[in-house]
Amino acid sequence: MYDWANSAFATTIMAVVLPIYYNDVAAKNLREGLAVSYWGYTQSIAMLITAIIVPLLGALADYTSSKKKFMSFFILLGSSFTALLYFVQTGDWLLCSIIYVIANIGFSASLVFYDSFLPHIAPRKELAWVSSLGFAMGYLGGGLLLVLNILMIQFPKFFMLPNSTTATRVSFITVGIWWFVFSIPFFKNIKEEKNPIEKLGVGDYFSLPFKRLKKTFSEVRKYKELFKFLLAFWLYIDGVGTIIKMAAIYGREIGIGTIHLMGAILLVQFVAFPFSMIFGKIATKSTTKRTIYVTIALYCFITVWAYFMDNALEFWILAVMVAIGQGGIQALSRSLYATLIPKEKSAEFYSFFSISEKFATIFGPFIFGLVSQFTSSPRNGVFSLLGFFIAGWLILLTVKEPIEQQKRQTV
Repeated sequence: MYDWANSAFATTIMAVVLPIYYNDVAAKNLREGLAVSYWGYTQSIAMLITAIIVPLLGALADYTSSKKKFMSFFILLGSSFTALLYFVQTGDWLLCSIIYVIANIGFSASLVFYDSFLPHIAPRKELAWVSSLGFAMGYLGGGLLLVLNILMIQFPKFFMLPNSTTATRVSFITVGIWWFVFSIPFFKNIKEEKNPIEKLGVGDYFSLPFKRLKKTFSEVRKYKELFKFLLAFWLYIDGVGTIIKMAAIYGREIGIGTIHLMGAILLVQFVAFPFSMIFGKIATKSTTKRTIYVTIALYCFITVWAYFMDNALEFWILAVMVAIGQGGIQALSRSLYATLIPKEKSAEFYSFFSISEKFATIFGPFIFGLVSQFTSSPRNGVFSLLGFFIAGWLILLTVKEPIEQQKRQTV
């Protein structure tokens, strides 16, 4: 249910409504083309801050058995600041960026602690399926609220709102409420095992995370396959995350209409729902890594086509292709990582997983924005993502899954 809850932020705020609102309203006073670059820089700043604080908090959370407390704090932070986006109006691009950065920190940090519960609530043989089911629920939940928000924006009078701009601002409040309300099952039902710990002084709470993080990094390096997977993941998920966050504003910049942008990205949620589960089942018949290869190849094709895209029909086709690959690559990466880490240190090791993801999504949007700004062409920005997918695929080739390692030992 937490996938269902937080995915409203991923759809309405991160992927669809806010990027268009940022381009058309908040950044209306900027010269043409700058909105795309500034939105990319905003994404990068949010991820940089998250990547710095989360590993330290993850180490502290494992030691003090406080993963649930940290996750609850970031849920409240993210949902409340999402609602504050209501106050962003014409020309307020800087205010919009600041509020979004804080809300995104809440979103991204909460997911790290959420992911760390995965090996505690599912047996190893069911990790891929449970992870995929979570993503599927997220696409469905995020998609349903996005439908409501699009209807509000297109038919504001029906919802007793004066115009589409006001309806858009109200949609930001609905996301904050949705996120909080559907997090209640997590608040009430998830239990966290307590680890016996020594009594800590005030200074220890500041020094302990650095000590634990240093120790964890040393341990990660001992797990050769895990370390290689992190490098591969860092690269290919960079391209995935950038496409998710920049698709709407990129489409708007090259002339795709708002209705087509919202409709196509809405379609992504409902197509991705079954394909998340389909890829989870495929992984149980083949191997998780081989299934990830298929999704990376698909994204390479998407990136090249997006460079040449020039009409709404092509955007709709690419949206379907993104939907097919998106849920699979995210869920399967999470489950593959779970098979490579020690269960008793899940929060710490998932913090490293988060470092890979967050640092990746620092550079992807930044490079997208930088290339777009200096070449005066967002098409060149999207084409720059191809290198991330190819490099990630090449490194992933060298990673051995536990099942491959067992077969090698048997031989």
